[in-house]
Amino acid sequence: MDKAREAALLALKPDADSSTPLYLQVASKLSSAISTGLWQADEALPSERVLCEMLDISRVTARKAMDILFEQGLIVRRQGSGTYIAPRLVQPLSRLTSFSEEIRSRGFAPASRWLSRITGIASQEEVLRLGLSPAANVARLKRLRMADDTVMAVETSTLPSRYLPDPAAVGDSLYSYLDSHGTPVTRALQHIKAVNASDEIAQLAGIPSGTAMLMITRIGYLESGLPVELTYSYCRNDYYDFVAELRR
Repeated sequence: MDKAREAALLALKPDADSSTPLYLQVASKLSSAISTGLWQADEALPSERVLCEMLDISRVTARKAMDILFEQGLIVRRQGSGTYIAPRLVQPLSRLTSFSEEIRSRGFAPASRWLSRITGIASQEEVLRLGLSPAANVARLKRLRMADDTVMAVETSTLPSRYLPDPAAVGDSLYSYLDSHGTPVTRALQHIKAVNASDEIAQLAGIPSGTAMLMITRIGYLESGLPVELTYSYCRNDYYDFVAELRR
């Protein structure tokens, strides 16, 4: 451990005179340190033994603090290997970017595991949301959005076929495809709500059925104002944070 990292870790030592339980102090300090980048995604945390020695706490205190971080989705435990920082995507709500762009900006490798890429007749909802004529043809994409082989979200996208005649032509990034074909998404409206994972979504995301997730409904628009994309993303709440800056 380098000296700068050691000094930063020593600064997390709890206050024995505080009325706040030691394990809560340690959990809060570790959470803040993770958020500020003291450890990077997929990096190993110090062992409980090291934490006990450096922070002058008991093994019980260290374990309870780590349990809280685990419940918050900040760390993952790998049997026989140790405890690691969980990959997490902090996405600002004020900037329009693709999933791949956000993932790369956080130092992860984006990937898609395709579940289906088909064309068909637009449903009534797709007709209404995308301003289509009845019986219009659409392209439908369904995939797992991944970061460093970790499933972050289950996503379905629908586009009018005139913008995507061949769904199989899309690689990891739908927005890159649209950019390269002269139909970039320049504006989008998003609605976010909490849902419980259905059996199907839970199985695809690798989480228990009924787990709380964030469902994002996005309608993307061209520069002309025409809607081009209807996307539903079911995001794992242990890996996703959305941040909005408010000013007065």
